Amino acid sequence: MRIKTFLAALVLTAAPALAYAGCTGQSHQANMTCADGLAWDADTQTCVATTTS
Repeated sequence: MRIKTFLAALVLTAAPALAYAGCTGQSHQANMTCADGLAWDADTQTCVATTTS
């Protein structure tokens, strides 16, 4: 019974750190939603007006 308690505590302690590690770095892609008439510009990380020809 002690080993199960220890393993459960270990998993619960490590889980947040592992989840955070997956959300760092340049490869992380955020789902961004812009208002109508705007589009997400990955270079500037902002919503910009779209132009139609």
